[in-house]
Amino acid sequence: MSEALSSLDAHPGPEQGSTITAGPIPDLTQYDVITGNLSGGKDSWLMECLMMQEARDAGVADRVYTFHATLGALEWPSVQVGTDIFPSVSSLAALQSSASGIPEDRHLERTKMTLDDAPAVYDLLTYIAAYGRFPRLGTRFCTKAFKEQLEEAAMTPIINNLKVTLGLARTPTARKLARPIRRLKVLGLRSDESRDRAERPAYRNISSNSIRHTDEWCPAKDWTTQDVKDFHAASGFQHHWTYDSFPGAGDWAGTSRCSCSFCVLSSKRDLIISVRRRPRLADLIALVEAVRGDTFQAERSMHDLIELSQQKGGPDPGVVLDDETPEFEQMEKAVRVALSHPPRKEIERATLNRPRLPLLTEQSAPCDVRC
Repeated sequence: MSEALSSLDAHPGPEQGSTITAGPIPDLTQYDVITGNLSGGKDSWLMECLMMQEARDAGVADRVYTFHATLGALEWPSVQVGTDIFPSVSSLAALQSSASGIPEDRHLERTKMTLDDAPAVYDLLTYIAAYGRFPRLGTRFCTKAFKEQLEEAAMTPIINNLKVTLGLARTPTARKLARPIRRLKVLGLRSDESRDRAERPAYRNISSNSIRHTDEWCPAKDWTTQDVKDFHAASGFQHHWTYDSFPGAGDWAGTSRCSCSFCVLSSKRDLIISVRRRPRLADLIALVEAVRGDTFQAERSMHDLIELSQQKGGPDPGVVLDDETPEFEQMEKAVRVALSHPPRKEIERATLNRPRLPLLTEQSAPCDVRC
């Protein structure tokens, strides 16, 4: 490892805003630390395998860490069907990391906490209730506050240690380094998922200062959704149960997304499945809507989605969760407390003139992915 790292010091470094490697893909030997971001979803497993293959080929697998930001009670939990237990999103992310060969101490999982003297889990729905509005495509504070900031905080002690072990500074707290720590952040984003992700470069610089230079790489960017499913089948590694019509079905007929049970970017079909699978959580989200006056999505309210889910037709949930857990009880209590105070962000009520969603009927066509 020392020989590989010595070659980094000879590397002249990029111009401001440029990637460490000149070209469309990164040379992993030019990075001090590599971080694979795992959501627990299908794309994460593909990304992890592609990244680790490249890291092993380059002889730098010992520089790789994995990271998962858990959303607590909002994530898809584990379920038991008969004697079979299907893991939660967080558990599956840890399994993806270990199955790819990452040692347990290099898989980092973090949860947002309150700043009280006795810190407690600060879940996203409570944050939304206190803030007064839901995230939108252009204002995804959920990603920034509950994922990116947690990852940066988790990487800080690792980067501080590298300052000294690489000989770039004498102390971990040093602000002046011989050169910035070079970090590669690896994501499972794909062009298939959205126009924004299709236009996003597969390899780009996302931040640079005197301490950290961070580039981003999406090795699975050009893989299609079917390619990902085929890869899962060929690898033999399990995908999360929410992708199936019911846990263990293996048919990919459930939700098209994983991680957060109710993502604001989800399709109508996914949300109907989620409402039917987690009715108690849907009701809590609808309560936040009613008190704050903002709708879950700009074009859809949770109130109407609940009403729609109660009609005949559409996707079957396969499994219904009671959400009678200490984590959910804590979140529900925290949300109600947050709603008892004025919001931090005042907004115009978005529910006054919104169109109502069409109801499902027995004659309705099944709700497909395009809903």
